[in-house]
Amino acid sequence: QVQLVESGGGLVQAGGSLRLSCAASGSIFSINNMGWYRQAPGKQRELVALIPTVGSARYADSVKGRFTISRDNAKNSMYLQMNSLKPEDTAVYYCNAVINSRPSWGQGTQVTVSS
Repeated sequence: QVQLVESGGGLVQAGGSLRLSCAASGSIFSINNMGWYRQAPGKQRELVALIPTVGSARYADSVKGRFTISRDNAKNSMYLQMNSLKPEDTAVYYCNAVINSRPSWGQGTQVTVSS
């Protein structure tokens, strides 16, 4: 069984920064695509950023130039550096990864940006 655990959420003022972390643990043989999703109240979950095992990262248009996704394969971890945060970035952020050819989700971490 595998587990994804996010950390790093919190309350920040508009224009501020946060760094989210996601760590995978358990019986891991392979991790393919990893990504961050978010869900705001009353809205559908949406992709924020995706980082493949090989290749370039992809970002939602709304976060391009402000967020940076990265991963450390040796640590089975992924990160999301969020700069120039806006109130509309407020949401629960979820880590997703394809582990052992199966998609897994973290429990989510709340990010709140005050104006």
